[in-house]
Amino acid sequence: MTTPTPIFPADRHALYEAHGYSAAIRSGDLLFVSGQVGSREDGSPEPDYSAQARRAFANLEAVLAAAGCSLADIIDVTSFHTDPEQQFGAFMEVKKAVFPQAPYPNWTAVGVNWLAGFDVEIKVIARVP
Repeated sequence: MTTPTPIFPADRHALYEAHGYSAAIRSGDLLFVSGQVGSREDGSPEPDYSAQARRAFANLEAVLAAAGCSLADIIDVTSFHTDPEQQFGAFMEVKKAVFPQAPYPNWTAVGVNWLAGFDVEIKVIARVP
């Protein structure tokens, strides 16, 4: 049986410790990444929506890198949006920059009414190379 291994990016470990969860869990060759938000270094939300979405993907990349993965290893994406109707266009522009060509990962977008002060959260499953 595979023992799950927690993964933490080096510079954000205190954030996960304070809230009692792992940035990601590796189980075998799969990496399950907790939802990443567009938080600045101090943990506060990036105020501009597009910048917040870009920072969420950057924070996601840091977690992936800590596990030896990259964006190319993502197989499934779930994004959560507080106002999808208004945010979708801006999010799609950022998403297109992150995933510029096929093959694209699976993707599910979900509208929610609360993300602890954030407007977008991104969680993924990746295969560890």
